[in-house]
Amino acid sequence: MPRMLDVSDAVRAEIGDEEADRLLAGENAPGSYDCTSCRTPGDSEQERTSTVLFVGEETAVLAFAHASCLPSQVVQVTEEQLQGAVRSIGAQAGGGEPQRPAPEQAVLGVTSGLVLVEGELHPALVVEPTSPIVRPGTLGAGDDFLTLLVEQGFMPVTELVAVPPVLHGWSVLLAVGQLHAVLQPGPPGGHPIAWWQAHQPLQVTDGWRAAANKHQQVLMFAAPVGSIGRQPREDLLRDSLDKAAANGRLVAAALPLAGT
Repeated sequence: MPRMLDVSDAVRAEIGDEEADRLLAGENAPGSYDCTSCRTPGDSEQERTSTVLFVGEETAVLAFAHASCLPSQVVQVTEEQLQGAVRSIGAQAGGGEPQRPAPEQAVLGVTSGLVLVEGELHPALVVEPTSPIVRPGTLGAGDDFLTLLVEQGFMPVTELVAVPPVLHGWSVLLAVGQLHAVLQPGPPGGHPIAWWQAHQPLQVTDGWRAAANKHQQVLMFAAPVGSIGRQPREDLLRDSLDKAAANGRLVAAALPLAGT
């Protein structure tokens, strides 16, 4: 059965007309999938679905998203990001040679919320990957996510009783009241680069934006996969943060605010 797929001109140019036509005919496209943007299930037989091609230096991975979440597009990423990343169908890259299916890519889930610390509400971002993160260039089933962040200057948190130290060189990009990216230091003498970037700008609440403008910084908490989950309310999010901290599965830093 033909799928309700959108294949943009840019994606078609990368994967070739033959592969694009096979996808549109339903030969190579999955019926059900996990949206690469919102991580909830989708069905290409029942709803409009975008093809999203992640392209690294040597590998290309084709993923799927609800059309309401993302348009069909090509996304340039580093090879390291790709190797840990989106569940793939062995897509063909521009050269036309089949690529080996990549392991499931660890997409970073980011949740915004207000967190009460020292009697004040602070704007917070909670980052949790969708699968374990291993150190680039290593093999195995471990999870180095927190270790890698500690090496970048994030501090382990055992309880949420104080505002974590400011991590200079990192920042949170807020523009026109929407969340765009978490920036990290670039190469020496260069501009900051995106450590995480929203596929499309994320809306934040008026209260979150007001708190960010007041403090001119955002608290970023990070935990390994399975520690926090997607919590529908801020009180549940706080409970999950407290549990992750008590279990030694939380790091944090205060990141200066970039933008307004």
